[in-house]
Amino acid sequence: MTHEFKNIVESNNLAKKEGYKTVLATVVALDGSSYRRPGVQMLIWENRKFTGAVSGGCVEKEIERQATTVFSTGIPKIMTYDGRFRLGCEGVLYILIELFNPSKEFLNLFDSTLKYRKGFSLSSFYNKEDGINANYGTLCFLEGKTFSIQGKEMNTNTLLEFTQEMSPNNKLIIIGAEHDAVQLCSFATALGWDVTVITTPLEEKNILDFPGAKELIPVEPEMFIASTIDTHTAVMLMTHSYAKDLKYLITICNTSPMYLGILGPSKRREKLLHDFMEYKPDTDLDFIENIHGPAGLDIGAETPQEIAISIMAEILAVVRDRKPIMLKDKVKGIHQ
Repeated sequence: MTHEFKNIVESNNLAKKEGYKTVLATVVALDGSSYRRPGVQMLIWENRKFTGAVSGGCVEKEIERQATTVFSTGIPKIMTYDGRFRLGCEGVLYILIELFNPSKEFLNLFDSTLKYRKGFSLSSFYNKEDGINANYGTLCFLEGKTFSIQGKEMNTNTLLEFTQEMSPNNKLIIIGAEHDAVQLCSFATALGWDVTVITTPLEEKNILDFPGAKELIPVEPEMFIASTIDTHTAVMLMTHSYAKDLKYLITICNTSPMYLGILGPSKRREKLLHDFMEYKPDTDLDFIENIHGPAGLDIGAETPQEIAISIMAEILAVVRDRKPIMLKDKVKGIHQ
């Protein structure tokens, strides 16, 4: 996922400042089932510090041991890990281990890609067997340019390829500044989302009131720049003011967020939509049908923290097109 790779790049930058090499481990293939699917990555520092994880915790120590030769020789390798008798996941993992040494040009362009919310892709090249190969490795495609994360050329013609398309990082715009908005910001940030908080200037809030938020924008509803909402953005309307909610809804009616939630009971939602249609009768039906109110899944939430969990769970279900059920009742595999 984009935010996990972003964390890996940031961790690598810190490691280099402290004088440490780093190695990237990527699960490139899987036979059977496992805790995480192919594409998951972790970064190992030369001093054995980790960023990220590729399993529930059982594989990481073996990856650390296998990474020793990559640190010393610089030659990438594939390691296999049979979890059928140790993890209980009935799967065999194929893990690519390689030096992480991207160029300054890559780092600058990567920062720009994140800032302007553009996608990119990663392609890892390997053979499905234990062993070393100087041509194993991962390429990153940014803005029409190709970069080796090892900082060297590779001949990938005869190798298998695993590709990940990385969308812009998920973004959550929280419109509101009460205590429940603070909790929602906290949980969304913990999930790796970029969080923007929208308040009115009279509320006198600042970004320090919302730990983890990327930005706070004090703006009247009519002046909010709705074009900041893209198809990788979820919006949660929770000002606790009917008039403000209506004004913000009118302002964003020509956008296409991947989720739009409204806090409050069903009667409030119905009145809000009725009044909204009086102002904007020609609004696209898709916008109306994408409104979720009352926002959240029915998990018996009572506290602001529980309500935040309920809302984030619904957002994930909508974004990933899943109908929430208990996993014990699921016939297919967990990730299917």
